[in-house]
Amino acid sequence: MPHRLLPRPGIRFGPLFAALLGLVLGLLPQAAAPATAASLKARGQTAAAAAAGTFRNPLNTGPDPFMTHWNGNYYLTTTQGNSIRMWRSPSLGALATADPITVWTDSDPSRNRNIWAPEFYRFGDRWYLYYTADDGVDEHHRLYVLESERDDPAGPYRFKAKLAPPNHANDFAIDAGVLQLNGRLYLAYSGINQYQHNGLNIAPMSSPYTVSGDAVAFDAAGGCPEVREGPEFLYRGGRVWMTYSACDTGKPDYQVRMMSMPLTADPLVPGNWRQHEGAVFSRADDRGVFGPGHHAFFRSPDGKEDWIVYHAKTTSQNTYSNRTTRAQKFTWRADGSPDFGRPLAMGATQDLPSGDPGPGGYWINDDGRSSGPGSVTYSGTWNSGSGCATQCFWGDDHWSDRAGATATFSFTGTRIVLLSVKDTGNGYAAISVDGGPEQRVDLHNPIRIGEAVQYTSPRLAYGGHTLRVRVTGERNAQSGAAFVSVDRAEVYVN
Repeated sequence: MPHRLLPRPGIRFGPLFAALLGLVLGLLPQAAAPATAASLKARGQTAAAAAAGTFRNPLNTGPDPFMTHWNGNYYLTTTQGNSIRMWRSPSLGALATADPITVWTDSDPSRNRNIWAPEFYRFGDRWYLYYTADDGVDEHHRLYVLESERDDPAGPYRFKAKLAPPNHANDFAIDAGVLQLNGRLYLAYSGINQYQHNGLNIAPMSSPYTVSGDAVAFDAAGGCPEVREGPEFLYRGGRVWMTYSACDTGKPDYQVRMMSMPLTADPLVPGNWRQHEGAVFSRADDRGVFGPGHHAFFRSPDGKEDWIVYHAKTTSQNTYSNRTTRAQKFTWRADGSPDFGRPLAMGATQDLPSGDPGPGGYWINDDGRSSGPGSVTYSGTWNSGSGCATQCFWGDDHWSDRAGATATFSFTGTRIVLLSVKDTGNGYAAISVDGGPEQRVDLHNPIRIGEAVQYTSPRLAYGGHTLRVRVTGERNAQSGAAFVSVDRAEVYVN
């Protein structure tokens, strides 16, 4: 059975409350005169100006994120499997709808499968993209690096080298990160050592694509015995801070740990590194966040703020699915150490990074609330309530298994994204835009997860549009029922 227990009456607001809310937000649409393309665009721009300073996670449906801001754009990579794809956007809030750029595929059968955790760095006027790949056998994962043909993080790239320290020339290795210290480069990665199969190692480099010496192993703490991976680096307060992820990424206890050493010390001497006690970023059950980790760092467009990008899940079950990319700002303590705080709930409204121009968008909640010129209406029989708690936006959603019941979003913009619960008792929804052909979308998942990206519309001409979600009453053979869930929509106007 699905997570629904008892039908509850839908949440409705009276006209006085709606008017007051609109006045507070400054987002009430202009009435009376028929809408023209110019007036629709003006209204959308007004809404965009009001919402431009905020965004909500997720940024991407993939795990293992790495991101940087360069030359007016954010560039993001996540693990995609058999290729390396990159997303580019002038605003953090628009990454979720950015079109992916495939920057690398490989015909070499020894390294064209299970491509994981790409990271890219600029050295000189070229970009170097580090990644992990195998031949279809996990134990054959090795580290590789590409070089860009011009000064552009999106490539094109050419294969440059395999990266293997002499003392681990043909050993399992994943999750390359680059330490930059005192004019020298070091390869940090997760691989076989005397402490873990996936343990932390650092090796010297003589160039961005050449390992020049043996790797040194680190006995890093972790709270779980099996994994130390994804090393990343921060430099502040006279120290270098090495953060890494510990525990298996499928577990809800996957977390970020930290070591540090003086900037003047030798990073190849393990005794120079000081282990910091406990996790510095970990699960937040009350916010529905589990397994936060495999992270990276980036600066705001104006360079004034520090941000962490990471993946996490909305379920406490042990699973490798539902790892979505999220971002949030972090600060620094008086002693110079980073303070990552606690991971925020998926869908929490955050201020955009300083200097971010904004995506020009807004949200529509399932109960009719909206931060812009949007609404949702229902036909047929729907249940609603707050039983899904932290797994839903604003803690509420609508659901129905009655064939023919519909939910229709009305919005002004160029694109709409639907997020809602995937569940063991969910079935097929039929989704159409502006009365066009329906697309069949399966909302079932063997593990219940919240705020999953269910549907992204094609890009539309700017203006007023409708999106209809229809309950089909059908389900796949593994599902226990045919419910369709409606939670929130994100609307984009640029």
